[in-house]
Amino acid sequence: MTAILQSQSIFLQISETIKDRILSGEYKADERIPSVRELAEQMEVNPNTAMRAIERLQMEGTIYNKRGLGYFVSADAREEILAARRSKFVKEVLPALFREMKLLGIDIETVRSEWERHSL
Repeated sequence: MTAILQSQSIFLQISETIKDRILSGEYKADERIPSVRELAEQMEVNPNTAMRAIERLQMEGTIYNKRGLGYFVSADAREEILAARRSKFVKEVLPALFREMKLLGIDIETVRSEWERHSL
């Protein structure tokens, strides 16, 4: 799971995992995601915990329910997840990264060379 704090509730971790799968293309727009029971088995959690994750994603508009068929990825889910994560990254992660870089005396050129080395 990306960017997940261990102190985060399990159902939130599950919803973030589903979002990760949407971002990676594993779950595509208007495609069915695993049922609550399937999800609970995959994640090795109680079905009630999986249901809380599903309810949260549905409330956010990331997924929708087709009665009798299951839950499906919303058409614009990927773009909305990307926008929210990018915003959080810029507002929260980058400032912390820049503070740490300053404390450690790491310049942007070092970051650039490491980026290039790891992006191959």
